[in-house]
Amino acid sequence: MRGDIRFLRRGRPVRLTAASPTLTLLDYLRLQERATGTKEGCAEGDCGACTVVLRRLRGERVVYEPVNACILLAGQADGAEVITVEDLADGDTLHPVQQALVDRHGSQCGFCTPGFVMALFALYHAPAPRALDRARVNDWLAGNLCRCTGYRPIVEAALASCAGAPSDRFAAQEEESRHALQRLAGNDDLFVGTPERFFAAPTSLAALGQLCAEHPDATLVAGATDVGLWITKGLRDLPRIIWLGRVRGLDVIDDGRDAVGFGACVTLVAATPHLAAIDPDLGELMRRFAGTQIRTTGTVGGNIANGSPIGDLPPALIALGATVALQHGETPRSLPLESFFLAYRKQDRREGEFVRMVRVPKLAANERFRCFKITKRFDEDISAVMGAFKLRLDGRRIVGARLAYGGMAEIPKRARAAERQLIEVSLDRPESFAGTLAALAEDFTPISDQRASARYRLDVARAILRRALTEIAGAPTSTTRIVGRREAVHDGAG
Repeated sequence: MRGDIRFLRRGRPVRLTAASPTLTLLDYLRLQERATGTKEGCAEGDCGACTVVLRRLRGERVVYEPVNACILLAGQADGAEVITVEDLADGDTLHPVQQALVDRHGSQCGFCTPGFVMALFALYHAPAPRALDRARVNDWLAGNLCRCTGYRPIVEAALASCAGAPSDRFAAQEEESRHALQRLAGNDDLFVGTPERFFAAPTSLAALGQLCAEHPDATLVAGATDVGLWITKGLRDLPRIIWLGRVRGLDVIDDGRDAVGFGACVTLVAATPHLAAIDPDLGELMRRFAGTQIRTTGTVGGNIANGSPIGDLPPALIALGATVALQHGETPRSLPLESFFLAYRKQDRREGEFVRMVRVPKLAANERFRCFKITKRFDEDISAVMGAFKLRLDGRRIVGARLAYGGMAEIPKRARAAERQLIEVSLDRPESFAGTLAALAEDFTPISDQRASARYRLDVARAILRRALTEIAGAPTSTTRIVGRREAVHDGAG
């Protein structure tokens, strides 16, 4: 057991032995280091002005991860190297992404510029699964907002500087950094503070189970993309925090023939290709899931365990028939994901119990899936309505249906009355869909709030279900699904 948070700054170790459990990385940088290049804009992980990069080991690979320092706890930087905008220039020589922004006039008022620089620095060092084009840059920068509407020159700077292999001093020193990060990591459990007020980071499931049993009132944190707002916006004091990010086994992906198992701490970035392989709509859903910084730190388990009625993943996974595995001490149990949600922000999770894994079935040959996210703003926005639909077919006859929605009730919920109306319906008789659409009023009584009115929600819920049924009943997937902004669909299955 060690009693200090450790990370690297400019190649040298930093040790925090008396940090508040709720200290954010942004507050550490600005208030303790006086490294004020990193800005606070929204304090909720939306604007990207606070973006910094964590260089850390993921297995044997050195990765560069852009994160929102405003909602990331300082303890979550343990084992990483923290790189800020002050660190990029080499003496009087700007980093290539900085120079490209200067050359293409990519900075206006300048407040958001450090965040854009750091996001582009991470893109500069990102693996290149496909050619860098304007669409990929726009996706990458969705988590950075510019009030001066200067996106065009920023995107052009990205295209000019990030297309080739990295050749900066960070790349040149990567092997040296690898050894420094290996020395820093260690396998000891982390506990900073006292039993009354602490930040803890166990390294094993057994140690996590013991901590949770001893402190059932502790706040469990994976990515902190929601808990961070409790601190910065809700001003909540969380005296006991257990970070799951160092627990071995919680980051495992078990991709089998019939299902994919995601450990609770698998990040959204890591989960995306596996979900997209189940169905292209899931790939599109993940592409629109907040911004790059949130997807880098946010986790599959966290999106489920926080119990939000408008979380993006739960409706899609419920429609697919996912199950969730929980653990209390050394005692495991599992249940259907739909049964995990009991009431608003209340889940079937006992004191001291934690989410360990989510198992997502793959589609059978006779199953069809669609999901749609409806928001006010296309990028980086919370759903007003989220709908996910899986049908099981016998030829053109529907013999099974799972219809799940978010934003329509106080929990993610199946539309069971509408499901019953679909059984034995023929896809060749679209007029018979009317009963299913009408039945949604039996399943849901949505509320009006700042995102949408109740009437709008019900109208949209019907519209996206009709669209799903129409697409599935129509021509092959490759011609009925909208492509372009979506990943291209290559198969010809329905």
